[in-house]
Amino acid sequence: MTGARRLRDWWSARRRFEFCLTVAMVMALTGVCVALLMLPNAVLPKPRAAQPGATEAVGQAAAADPRLAEVRRIVEPFGPIVARRVPTGDGRQSLVVGHPAQQVEIEILERELAAAITGVTDVWGPGWAQSALVVVASSPSEFAALLRSGALLPTEVAAASIADPLTPGAQPTGQRVVFGPDAGRRLDPAGMATLLRHELTHIAARADTVDGAPLWMLEGFADYTANHGQGRRFADIAPTVTAHAGEIPEDLPTDAEFSGPDAALAYEKAWSICAFVAEKYDRARLVQLYHRIAAAEQDPASEDHVLREVLGTTRTDFITDWRSWLTAQTT
Repeated sequence: MTGARRLRDWWSARRRFEFCLTVAMVMALTGVCVALLMLPNAVLPKPRAAQPGATEAVGQAAAADPRLAEVRRIVEPFGPIVARRVPTGDGRQSLVVGHPAQQVEIEILERELAAAITGVTDVWGPGWAQSALVVVASSPSEFAALLRSGALLPTEVAAASIADPLTPGAQPTGQRVVFGPDAGRRLDPAGMATLLRHELTHIAARADTVDGAPLWMLEGFADYTANHGQGRRFADIAPTVTAHAGEIPEDLPTDAEFSGPDAALAYEKAWSICAFVAEKYDRARLVQLYHRIAAAEQDPASEDHVLREVLGTTRTDFITDWRSWLTAQTT
């Protein structure tokens, strides 16, 4: 009986202890809640609404830029994003967007963007936005989505520009330069800067460029602008043409030559045509020639007409002079 009484006493004491402990905890929690309610709103952390996709390093100014909205819808499913706002002169602002894994490429483009826009304006003139949206893709799928391509683009495409279709007399919209996921591995910083100027030239000239205009003019002019004022030698810009010094082309490159295994040679020949025009005539007439050639689809007869009006020469003589200039550069 004594043992049973002791057990009952122990059990009663334990239950009283647990009851007192519970009461104490309730009172303490109640006090904390009352204290929190009495704190001013400025002291308390404000609740944050859930965002559709994590975002890194997007400042208020960049986030408010209307150009970023569509790009965010495309790139955020591929991971957190970084958006950098870049002053590009006269109060204009440009954007560089990518993912944390492309931080190196983003920093290169951020550093080069203002000078690239100035370089394009130096050749083309001030009649364009002088502002750009540049995006670095993290995968082939994202690259295709940013370019609104229904299929993956060839791996040799390191960057491209996009603009909505033009209506007569209207300025293009939705323009952006997109770098592929391998651009940073395939190109050094100087190469990325050159490619950036090339694609920005397409954007600057878009309002004066008709789909189907000859690529020797479109791509040649973009490459000329990209390399203008960079102090590079002919052999550095056109190594393939230099290696084929004994095979001077008979005609201007066709559009078909700009794809496939001989694409590099076609781009270099196109650049050399524009470099020849700028040297023999002048840069202003090169720009004038672009305006006229890029304004419509061309054939040899229409090209001959434009060359007579802009440069005062026939197409046949133009090609002869260009071939002679090429020979002098490669020997």
